[in-house]
Amino acid sequence: MVRMMLGLAAGLGIALAATGVAGAGDATPQKEIKELNRVTGLSPLEGLLKALADDKERAKEVVRYGLTRAKEKDGLSYNAALALAFLAADQKDLKASETFFRICMEKAAKLQSVNKVAQSYVRLIELYYADKKYADAARIARDLMDLKTDDAKDRVVLRAYTNEKGEYDTYEDKGFDTARRVKPVAQEYLVKALAKQGRHDQALKVLDGMTKDESDWRDEHLKGWVLREAGQFDKAAVAYENVIRRVSKDPDLDDKERDDLAEQLNYELSNVFVESKKIDRAAEQLEKLIKQNPDKPGYYNDLGYILADHDMKIDEAEKLVRKALELDKEKRQKRPNYDPKTDRDNGAYLDSLGWVLYKKKDYEGAKKYLQQAVEDKAAQHIEIYDHLGDVLLVLGERDAAVRAWEAGLEHVGEGRRDQERKSAVEKKLEKAKQSK
Repeated sequence: MVRMMLGLAAGLGIALAATGVAGAGDATPQKEIKELNRVTGLSPLEGLLKALADDKERAKEVVRYGLTRAKEKDGLSYNAALALAFLAADQKDLKASETFFRICMEKAAKLQSVNKVAQSYVRLIELYYADKKYADAARIARDLMDLKTDDAKDRVVLRAYTNEKGEYDTYEDKGFDTARRVKPVAQEYLVKALAKQGRHDQALKVLDGMTKDESDWRDEHLKGWVLREAGQFDKAAVAYENVIRRVSKDPDLDDKERDDLAEQLNYELSNVFVESKKIDRAAEQLEKLIKQNPDKPGYYNDLGYILADHDMKIDEAEKLVRKALELDKEKRQKRPNYDPKTDRDNGAYLDSLGWVLYKKKDYEGAKKYLQQAVEDKAAQHIEIYDHLGDVLLVLGERDAAVRAWEAGLEHVGEGRRDQERKSAVEKKLEKAKQSK
C-alpha cells in the first residue's frame, strides 16, 4: 500500500523524487522525521517511503515516534505529517493516520492551499471509504464541508487553469474561500458514505440540499446511484435515463468523453434493469453495447449470463459466453508478457459458461468449467462457489457441495445482492447438512 500511497500523493500534486532522506541501515526514527521536517517546497518523500516499504518494523517505529511528535506544538511539518499519514495507513492504522492527517488539515487551512486541503481531507476520506469505514468517511466529509477558509476580505484572486487549447491561463475569482473548491468532492463522498450505511433517505436529503446547476447531469447520476443502493430500481432507472439524455446534450463534453460516458451509463442502467428483474430491457442495453463495442468481451459475457440465469435463449447464451472467452483470450495473446503455459481464462467468464451448461443439464461440463473458475484468484466470489455447489449437489456429491458453499461464505461482498446470496447459501447448507 505504500506504493499506492505514493501514487495517491502524486495524483494530488506532490512531486515525489528519490532523495537521500533517511537512508536505510542505522537511521533512527528521530533522524528520519528530523530530515522530513527539514524538507520544503514540493515534497521529496519517495526515498523514505520506498525504504520503509521493505522494512515494516522500522516503519512502525517511525510511526510510533511520529505520534509522540504529533503531540508537540509544531512537532511535525506538513510534509512529515503527510508521509507519516501514508505510512500509518499502510499499516492499516487509520486512527494514527487520521492523527497525522489532522496536522496536515490545520496547516493546509492556514496556508490557504487547495492542493493541501485536498491532500489532507480528501485522501483521509478515501482511505476510510475504501476500508468500508463509512461512518468515519462521512465524519471527515462533514468536517471538510464545515471548514471555513474565507477570510472575508475583499480581493480579486487570480486562479490558474488550462484552457480548451491546453494553454495555461488565469481567471478572476472574487473569493478566497479555498475549501469551497474542494467541498463538492466531500459532498459526494458524504452522500455515498450515508448510502453505504443504509441511510438512503438522509443521503438523498443531502443530495437535494446541494447547490445544483440544472444543466449539470452529475448530481442526477449520483441520485441514480443512491436509489439503486436503496433498492428503488424503477426510480433509479428513470434517473439514469435522464442522465443519459443530458450527457448527450452537454456542450462541455467532446465526442470521446460523451461516447465514453454514454457507454458507462448504459452499462450501469443495464445492471439496474437486471436488479429490477426487467431482463428484456437489460438485454436491450447490452445488445446496444455489443453493437457499439463488438470487441469488448464483458458485454457478451453479461448478456449470455443473464439470459441463462433467467432461462432465456439458452443456446444463444452459450454462444455469447463462448464469444466472450474467445475475445478475452485474443486480447491476452496480444500482451507483451503473454505466456501460453501460465495463461488462464477469465474466472467470471468460465463461471458464466459453467452456469449455461448447468441450465442445459450438462452437469459434468458445468463442473469442469466452474472448478476452473474458482481457481482464478480474481474470481473468488460467493456466486461462483454457489453455482459450483449446485452442480455438485445435482451430481450427488453432497459433501463436495457443502465444502463449495462453505468456501463461498468466505467470499461475501458488502452489496445487497451478495447478502441475499449469502442467505440463500446458508439455507442450502443447513438443508444439505440435515439430509446427511
